[in-house]
Amino acid sequence: MRVGSGYDVHKLVEGRKLILGGVEIPFEKGLLGHSDADVLLHAIMDALLGAAALGDIGRHFPDNDDTYKGISSMILLHKVLYLLKKENYCIINIDATIVAQKPKLAYYIESMEKNIADALEIEKNCVNVKATTEERLGFTGAGLGIAAQAVCMIEKSIDGKSSF
Repeated sequence: MRVGSGYDVHKLVEGRKLILGGVEIPFEKGLLGHSDADVLLHAIMDALLGAAALGDIGRHFPDNDDTYKGISSMILLHKVLYLLKKENYCIINIDATIVAQKPKLAYYIESMEKNIADALEIEKNCVNVKATTEERLGFTGAGLGIAAQAVCMIEKSIDGKSSF
């Protein structure tokens, strides 16, 4: 068994769509970034890559490579799955937290979990996403950005299946 953790943050700006967990959320601002800036998926990808000792998303999908400009992070998440499979890793579970003062995200959580599970070819009950505020403290509390944290557990597999 191997455990990984991931963290990401992006600034909120006008003129961008807000995408979290592959879900477009109606909001007056979106996240600034080279790709679609899906902070949740970025944290999850870093957790998975870290658990497998494969570096981070910057190593695999650098922000100075135009190949990834505006790309959906769902595509990148599926590429991370390919990297894990190449090393014979199976995903046991993912637990992630989005930190945002606004917008309220409870309505979208189930769709995010489904998107993540589908992209990673795992059962939906292996993915948990939560959202919280920082009670108006810090940059997320001031509405300047959104952060996400993720942890995951993976294991080596001979036949591509988990022993769980």
